[in-house]
Amino acid sequence: MTALPCRSIQPCLVAVALAASIAASAHAENSQTVDGHTIYLGVVPAEFVKGHEPGHPEREMHGGAPARRGQHHVMIAIFETGTGKRITDARIAARVSEPGLTQIQKRLEPMEISGAMSYGNYFAMGSAGPYHIKLEIELPATKRKLDAEFHNIRTR
Repeated sequence: MTALPCRSIQPCLVAVALAASIAASAHAENSQTVDGHTIYLGVVPAEFVKGHEPGHPEREMHGGAPARRGQHHVMIAIFETGTGKRITDARIAARVSEPGLTQIQKRLEPMEISGAMSYGNYFAMGSAGPYHIKLEIELPATKRKLDAEFHNIRTR
């Protein structure tokens, strides 16, 4: 049996959940290409982040995981489609809504997970969905703006 490179099982589970969420993004509904950039969406329950040991940097990102039930961590990774280069200087606003209900808008904050830059924040997503996630992305290096929308996102 191969040993896991994690000190305890909870951080390993969090890493697996985040990787699975991003890997699931390969499906058409969780990734899209806009103006030469591929955008990947991942959504995981906030409880996964709470599993980190005290003092772990991911446990404190975005001010710490909310204590309320039904909170989810919305994560975005952006790459130049042609080169595969990861975008590390984006400014992203996200709006999350359920059909017929009020939308919540928050800035997705830069975050580094295992040395890779992504963007994320916590949103109240208490029901199974479907949710609609709209992104407004600014790329300062190229002075470009990208808009992306993800539909029928489910949390269960």
